[in-house]
Amino acid sequence: MTGVALTAGCTAGPQPDATVGTGAYHDVPGLPEAALETMNQPQYANGRWAISVVDLETGETLIDLDGDKMAEPGSFVKTYSTGAAWVEWGPDHTVTTPVKQSGSLADGVLAGDLVLVGQGDLTMGGRTKSDGTVDFANLDHNDANPLPGATLTSEDPLAGLDELAAQVKASGISRVDGDVIVDDRLFSGELAGEPITPILINQNLLDVLVTPATAGEPATAALTPAVSPWKLVSEVQTVEAGGETEISDPEVSPDDPHTIVISGTIAEDADPALKVFVIDDPATFARTAFIEALQRAGVAVAADATAVNPAAALADRATVDALPNVAELESLPLAEEATYVMKISYNRGAQTLVCRLAAEAGDPTCKSGMSVIQKIWDEAGLDTTGASLIDGSGLAGNYITPENAVQIQSLMAARPDAERWRATMPILGVDGSLADVQADSPAAGKVFAKTGTLLGGDSFNTRYRLATKTLGGVMDTAKGRQLAFTVIMNQGFTDDIEGVFTANDDVGAVAAAIQEAY
Repeated sequence: MTGVALTAGCTAGPQPDATVGTGAYHDVPGLPEAALETMNQPQYANGRWAISVVDLETGETLIDLDGDKMAEPGSFVKTYSTGAAWVEWGPDHTVTTPVKQSGSLADGVLAGDLVLVGQGDLTMGGRTKSDGTVDFANLDHNDANPLPGATLTSEDPLAGLDELAAQVKASGISRVDGDVIVDDRLFSGELAGEPITPILINQNLLDVLVTPATAGEPATAALTPAVSPWKLVSEVQTVEAGGETEISDPEVSPDDPHTIVISGTIAEDADPALKVFVIDDPATFARTAFIEALQRAGVAVAADATAVNPAAALADRATVDALPNVAELESLPLAEEATYVMKISYNRGAQTLVCRLAAEAGDPTCKSGMSVIQKIWDEAGLDTTGASLIDGSGLAGNYITPENAVQIQSLMAARPDAERWRATMPILGVDGSLADVQADSPAAGKVFAKTGTLLGGDSFNTRYRLATKTLGGVMDTAKGRQLAFTVIMNQGFTDDIEGVFTANDDVGAVAAAIQEAY
């Protein structure tokens, strides 16, 4: 698409013709014809596109297609939540998760409790590569159930707990006669019915990896991390090569609340398939995992390892805070946490950052988190009336204008750590949620942008409704310019799940056309 012509004009309000409802966009000032061809495909005929593009050096608006109109952005909202944490704390900010000791220690025996105090560390040492950076899969385990192809990283998700346990042992404790308690009172929130808490072990997920065997034989299934009392029952059968792979989402057995059951089929020639089970009591899960880590480190624990976390036995927070530390785990820097959230679009991670901001402001309920974020952005110079947000992850009900999204990118691009912020975002055709988008385009590797997707159903017509596909960030253009941009498509339709991936590529194609034209 190199050298594609632009339509006349660069700054006037964009206008598709009177038949916008049929998807007939043309003569949009500044927008390349290649982008218009993508936008005018039949699957978007009943939808709406909104685009804003600004030159970061001059501040000139190059493209304005309904840039001042509200649209649902999906997970692009993470730019607002994660960006607010970045503005507030800076990319090198860390949190430290302590293990506190109560009671007395004599001859290696602690006549008291160990208290693991959650601080909202998103990875708890479970995704740290040897070079100290965060590891992620381009399609992460957080999305394993709705989307095929998710994979696991190689790091041990219990590595942080093992490190804490080793420190406890090194402090002189070889036996705990009291209890082990997880203090998760820093904040308490919810997102889409799932708990947002300050303790996260393996993102509070149990991973179920199913590997095909020989056709006609049961598939192999493994549950990780291995934490008592959780067990797995697999009823997945291997079918002939080329056959259907269809595996149920993990469910709790009606006979045992700690037994996970999966069923279905996997083709003999299929790659291993990943499913996940969401832990509904993260504190108890973390307590058991920590006790087992202590035992691996040579620290005996008298208390029942699989009992419910005894939170009622905790002293008040001030008293716990004043207890001596026997172990500490420092989180990855915020730049790495932000990379994990942004590259893979980690919903609960983004909302955890909202809760961390709220807790720092004195609110452990997370309810004030969005107003805290608004204040941060307002003080940074953002016109916050250009957004209407209800959460930090990008669920349905959030609205922004493309202009406002571009303003955020412009503010971040003016910071001395702008390059580090840019690096947190998926790169077109390279990694994260953009790894397979426009990979063969000349724009690949030159567009750094957050994606957003909201998918609904159309039972009336038995098809999928693409409530939104969004892409926004910054780009280095073919002619050496640096642009901030946002592209939003609302209300497209597709007959199958593959159309969702196609739409992701189409929004990327619009961005690529802009990158190549300028």
